[in-house]
Amino acid sequence: MIIKINEVGTRDGLQSISTFIPTAVKTLWLDEEHACGVREIEVCSFVPPKLIPQFSDATDVVEHAKRLSGLTVSALVPNLKGAQRALELGVDKINYVLSVSESHNLANVRRTTKESVADFERIVALVSEHQGKKPKVVAGLSTALGCTIEGKVTHEAVRTLALLMLKAGADEMILADTVGYADPKAVKQLFQQVKSDLGPIPITAHFHDTRALGLANVCAALEAGIDSFDASLAGLGGCPYAPGASGNIATEDLVFMLESMGLNTGIDLTKLIKARQTICQALGDHPYHGTIAKAGLPIGFELSQSQSQSQSQSPH
Repeated sequence: MIIKINEVGTRDGLQSISTFIPTAVKTLWLDEEHACGVREIEVCSFVPPKLIPQFSDATDVVEHAKRLSGLTVSALVPNLKGAQRALELGVDKINYVLSVSESHNLANVRRTTKESVADFERIVALVSEHQGKKPKVVAGLSTALGCTIEGKVTHEAVRTLALLMLKAGADEMILADTVGYADPKAVKQLFQQVKSDLGPIPITAHFHDTRALGLANVCAALEAGIDSFDASLAGLGGCPYAPGASGNIATEDLVFMLESMGLNTGIDLTKLIKARQTICQALGDHPYHGTIAKAGLPIGFELSQSQSQSQSQSPH
């Protein structure tokens, strides 16, 4: 079984760092992960630079990413204006974010959830009328498993919003445990329900490891039939409007777990651990998470059989 891993550290991770990271470091990060076999990266967010100065160089970063062979370049957008920029720059995926929790949506994008749905419909129309390459439009549902402002978020609320976004024209869906409230039982139930509701539309799981359940929740999502996951190198990241929600699941730990289970990620874990060291050194002194890079690979660890075969058949 092939599992798709999408790197989001270059967006979700960097937005949590207040100091501006040089463009050269961001493009180095893209190069390093691409060389490891990562084939989808959320490279930036198209938000006003006055709100998040970290992405003031988004144009340069996207243009660099587009030159990497076989890489799906995605970008997060909070509104129509951001989508227009993403469309102009030719990204492969526009990841539109809105929250199931009304309070979180107001704090994050300063709109009601209903207003965000209406804006999403305008983005879908914009893309459909575009004369050039049409990116996929992805609906990212934040706080799908709980909210630091409202607390519990019901599965029915998530399912209702997911169906609204599907009707509005979403090509794919992301369900995010934005604040790390999820547990495996809730994850399995929710993803099974939403998968049944949406049919063949691809669904990605986005987990935070805030309360040390990130990888357990991945296993629960796998049992629900999910085969696409977001992760961040060294566990960087967290929502600035969700206090205490720092720490995405670490990409390298996720790859290790999946490969240990015999699932093929297509990612060279040895190279990825070295890439982590390179990027963390370039980023400087920030909180880093994850364990496999510190503990090292177990003696006798092997890649999944299908990945080993594909690498052995690759030209050198």
